[in-house]
Amino acid sequence: MWENSGEEFDESSELDREWQRRREQYHTHGYREGISAGKEASAQEGFNIGFKQSVLVGYNWGIVRGVTSALASLPDGLKERLIETQEKRDEFRVLYESVHSISTVDALRLFNDDLVAKKALEGSENSEASSRLPSLQEQSSGSNRLENYFVELQSLLSDCPALDVHFPVNQ
Repeated sequence: MWENSGEEFDESSELDREWQRRREQYHTHGYREGISAGKEASAQEGFNIGFKQSVLVGYNWGIVRGVTSALASLPDGLKERLIETQEKRDEFRVLYESVHSISTVDALRLFNDDLVAKKALEGSENSEASSRLPSLQEQSSGSNRLENYFVELQSLLSDCPALDVHFPVNQ
């Protein structure tokens, strides 16, 4: 009789240990899964925000590079027929050279600098930040070059009616 109860005690003790081990194992697994899911959700949210902030600027940057490259590759006679004055042809050439002197890495850096400067301007509510405001505005306008190139292209195109470029994205 005593032998049977000892076996039952050993079995229940072993079941308790197994239960504890499984509980800890599932707890650890659940914790790891939660951390992983949280990282994925955070990364996806960051990607979505970054995409929304950059897609229009990147698209417009591509338009500027593409249009200026196409114009630069045209024979001079055709350029003269499309762009009436030498002054405007020179402005297109300068825009082309300026845009193509910026590497992809530099363009990304300019875009990032612009975002940082905009956030700093938005967050400048105390007096110390207000005293630095002109410096931040200068930095912001300096790194806002990607958007400025698109505005410059639009201006040049508006002066050249023979060049008909459609911008399908609402500005």
